[in-house]
Amino acid sequence: MDYPPGRSQELEADDQPGAKHSPGSVELRRHPRFPLRADIRVYSRNAGLLTGYTVDISESGISAMLKLELAIGELVDLEFTLPYGPVAIRAMVRHRTAFRYGFQFVEPEPEGAIKATCSRLALLQGNEEDSARSR
Repeated sequence: MDYPPGRSQELEADDQPGAKHSPGSVELRRHPRFPLRADIRVYSRNAGLLTGYTVDISESGISAMLKLELAIGELVDLEFTLPYGPVAIRAMVRHRTAFRYGFQFVEPEPEGAIKATCSRLALLQGNEEDSARSR
């Protein structure tokens, strides 16, 4: 579905078993998600250093699979490497489903690697969809 410029797409809350969200939160998508597999390091004040791998990324957040538990609402520091360079950014734990965590970036990423990667992934995804339609 296409939305007018400036309007966010509102999504229904996960009703999957084990899904946990910030209290009173309504999930809004400002940017499209793109599949992305990369190693990630999460620095938590409560849990220490956690390592895992990413599942997808958008300009406003990233999801990752982690082996240990993080608290919803906790501020963490993330480190991961994208095709356009390494990223170190602060994020908030927004939701969890089993071992999959969703993080919302809470500060701009000055180097631009996230935006450049998402732009490139959007182009690649669009080219794949065009190729599939023309078959």
